[in-house]
Amino acid sequence: MQKALFASALIACAQAGDTAAWKQRSIYQVLTDRFARGDGSTQSCGNLSNYCGGDYQGMIRELDYIKGMGFDAIWISPIVDNIDGGYHGYWARNWENLNSNFGSADDLKALVSAAHDKDIWVMVDVVANHSGPIGDDFDQLYPLNKAEHYHSNCDIDWNDQHSVEYCRLAGLPDLDQDNSYVRQYLKDWIKGIVDEYSFDGIRIDTIPEVGKDFWSEYGQASGVFQMGENFNGDPAYVGPYQGSLTALFNYPMYYTIGDVFGSSKSMYGIRNRYDEEAQHFSDIDALGVFVDNHDNARFLNRYGNNTTGLKQAEIFALTTRGIPFTYYGTEQYYAGGNDPNNRESLW
Repeated sequence: MQKALFASALIACAQAGDTAAWKQRSIYQVLTDRFARGDGSTQSCGNLSNYCGGDYQGMIRELDYIKGMGFDAIWISPIVDNIDGGYHGYWARNWENLNSNFGSADDLKALVSAAHDKDIWVMVDVVANHSGPIGDDFDQLYPLNKAEHYHSNCDIDWNDQHSVEYCRLAGLPDLDQDNSYVRQYLKDWIKGIVDEYSFDGIRIDTIPEVGKDFWSEYGQASGVFQMGENFNGDPAYVGPYQGSLTALFNYPMYYTIGDVFGSSKSMYGIRNRYDEEAQHFSDIDALGVFVDNHDNARFLNRYGNNTTGLKQAEIFALTTRGIPFTYYGTEQYYAGGNDPNNRESLW
């Protein structure tokens, strides 16, 4: 009997976090800095472009809120130490340290443990395309702190894929994954944090800004499910990246959701979108479906106070093909505009 139970546990562990298992989950997206404060304070945030005080202990306090809505996974912000002002986590400074504004390593481990105790999986946001905004003063960074670790300083031409992969997004130093040290460091780093903190999956930022071959190696090194962000509405452009990752956000469907439920266009648009996607995606059912996120003005901002349309859009996202993602605050009818106004504090 003990051997049978042990074998069953091993099988469960082996299956946990794979694509088939993630297809059975629904994910609640949290900006760590904006969800809840560990001390329970609810004073408003005076500057949405800087830290507001959310942390891992605050998230632990509110796991029952997430669980109570029926979600069984959370997506949290990047965890690394950031350049000052990097409340969102996308401005890496010291890859070897955690962002102390969110808490300690023990706090992060406690969050993952508490979530797992409630059968909530944890997906961590990660960035392998760029570091924080330091111009060319690479001494501010560690350990990727040499000019040779980065591509030359140029602005992206979005009509040129080589430029997309080798120039700077929003002026952020663009990591050179062709450099053997950088490539290996990034793969070792992702394996290390997944092992150290027992993450169940990773959300990967800025997928088209790095070559597909690197993502294949990076995803394999992580050892867990990957959900990549390719911010583009063309299935012919987004789809091929699924060959290098387990899954991608369904940005093409995001725009169709807005058309149908926000602008009251024909629901045939959904059928037509799926027909088109079938030609370009290898697994539509693994794609992330969403109505709101941290990079776009919220639904209720784009389509007025259309709460009926929002409810319909959310029901569609939760029940259609794919893995549903719900952005924190959508359930509270938040209606913020473009970044940072769509990154309100939930408290």
